[in-house]
Amino acid sequence: MQSDDRITCATPTRGKKPTRIERWKYQRIREAILSVVPSDETGLPFKSLPSLVAAQLTAEERKQIGSMSWYTTTVKLDLETKGLLARVANVTPQHLRRLK
Repeated sequence: MQSDDRITCATPTRGKKPTRIERWKYQRIREAILSVVPSDETGLPFKSLPSLVAAQLTAEERKQIGSMSWYTTTVKLDLETKGLLARVANVTPQHLRRLK
């Protein structure tokens, strides 16, 4: 893995700059998110997402990734901008559902 092999993660928040993370981290967390977030209307509570993602990764991957909450949130926001995830409307606290 090359440290300069990075991917830019967009955010739906206006005025915020995109974040660049290592491609392999993005890909592993993306796979994990898409495997645990359901497509049904009730979705999944965002609060539980980092622990569910961590459970999809090996101990070595978790150690190399670092802050699971930060990386999960960063990739989640990027997936929202790409139309793969959406927040369930009118639900508090935030719930997510897979669109594709």
